[in-house]
Amino acid sequence: MVVSLSAVVLLGAAVFVLCRYAGLRLWHGIVCALLGFYLASTSAAHYIRDGGTAVVHWLSGLHP
Repeated sequence: MVVSLSAVVLLGAAVFVLCRYAGLRLWHGIVCALLGFYLASTSAAHYIRDGGTAVVHWLSGLHP
């Protein structure tokens, strides 16, 4: 739960910075969010979640 909350905060901050400084339009962010919601309901969601967890473990130096 802590990893997913941290990821949400980090990704939210990234989207804010992109909207503010990189010319990302609001509707681009909305389309990306909708893609995330629809992707979460597919069979690929488990693999994406596992991949994200593996990256976090790798970055933090922990081994599962």
